[in-house]
Amino acid sequence: MLAVSPALAKRKPCEELKAEIEAKVRNNGVKHFTLTIVPNAQVKDQQVVGSCDGGTKKITYESGASAAAK
Repeated sequence: MLAVSPALAKRKPCEELKAEIEAKVRNNGVKHFTLTIVPNAQVKDQQVVGSCDGGTKKITYESGASAAAK
C-alpha cells in the first residue's frame, strides 16, 4: 500500500512523517483510518508504514471506521 524509505524516515521527526503519510492516504481516497506512533518494542501484528526518530519508533496504520473512532 504505502512505501516509506527507511533512509528518509530516519531524518524526519515522527509527527512530520506521520503528517506526510496521512496526506498520502487521504489522497488515495481513504477516509477512515488511524496512524499511530509506537516504540519498536510495541509493534506486534500492526501494519507498519513508516520508521522515524532514528529508527527507534514505527508508524502503524489501521483502516476502517472503527479505527477512526478510537
